[in-house]
Amino acid sequence: MTQVSPVALLPHALPADPAARIALFAIRRMGAHGLADARAAQAIFYAFRRNFRRPLVLLRALMADLAASAAGTIAIAPCCCARMTSAEAALLAILARVETQPDSAHVLLSDLLGTRRTDGVLASAAAVATAFADAGRPISC
Repeated sequence: MTQVSPVALLPHALPADPAARIALFAIRRMGAHGLADARAAQAIFYAFRRNFRRPLVLLRALMADLAASAAGTIAIAPCCCARMTSAEAALLAILARVETQPDSAHVLLSDLLGTRRTDGVLASAAAVATAFADAGRPISC
């Protein structure tokens, strides 16, 4: 049996952007523990304070859309990992590009989901990116 290196499984470094790190943490928690995960909600609450509801609800909706629309599994690492999977890196790139480079975000999302019909999920991603930006934490990668 051959052993796979951790770098092969988690090829991307964590993002330097604090908003992207918050989004990644919440995505990992919701992906592993469900949409109503208290730690994900707490992280969003502490990051956005009184403006936490919109980013939290829209991130939950995005996660539900991703789960419902994906043709296969989307690899999400545990919260303690200091690196990211390719799927996580693609998802953060989608959130960073959806407003400025929608065609690029659409291609990335199509590859991530394994389907060409991604308009609804892309709209959810745009709503999340807008909510983060409106609250003063735009996601960049």
